[in-house]
Amino acid sequence: MREGPRARLLRRRLAGYLAERGHARFLLVGEAPGYRGARVSGVPFTSERQVTGAGPAEATATIVRATLEELELEDDTLCWNVVPTHPGTETANRRPTRAEIEGGSRFHEQLARGRRLLAVGRVAEAATGAAYVRHPSHGGAEAFRSGLLRFAAGGRPVRRFHAKDLERKAWRDRAPLVRR
Repeated sequence: MREGPRARLLRRRLAGYLAERGHARFLLVGEAPGYRGARVSGVPFTSERQVTGAGPAEATATIVRATLEELELEDDTLCWNVVPTHPGTETANRRPTRAEIEGGSRFHEQLARGRRLLAVGRVAEAATGAAYVRHPSHGGAEAFRSGLLRFAAGGRPVRRFHAKDLERKAWRDRAPLVRR
């Protein structure tokens, strides 16, 4: 089966991202790519809008990347998903199956070597056995930030943000795509 230009672009983006984060001390593992996030951008916890400035945005990607940047952890964190491919459709997410989770385990296990592992959400926690931090969606931005800060060995003093500001920004990023 021939690989199309879009698949080649996503493969290049992911390869570049993995190469850039080869030195990262932390591995942040989520459940699976979202239909508006890594399914489109090719990079875990990232939306196309964050990569190119256009296209769909995803609230989780916005919150995760803003939090990593605010805590000065962006360059030292590699993001991944228990299931590296999007389960679901072009317009919806679904919970990964046990077979999909088991199929993705070899990837996150390899990426975890030599890194401190943190599971974002309960599916990732169950699949990896790693320390848990709340998923940032559905009002969880502040709990995600607090968990990430604790995980990062006490963190550094940082500018305080309000989770509602990040959630509003995520909604603004997504809003033009929803309005008709």
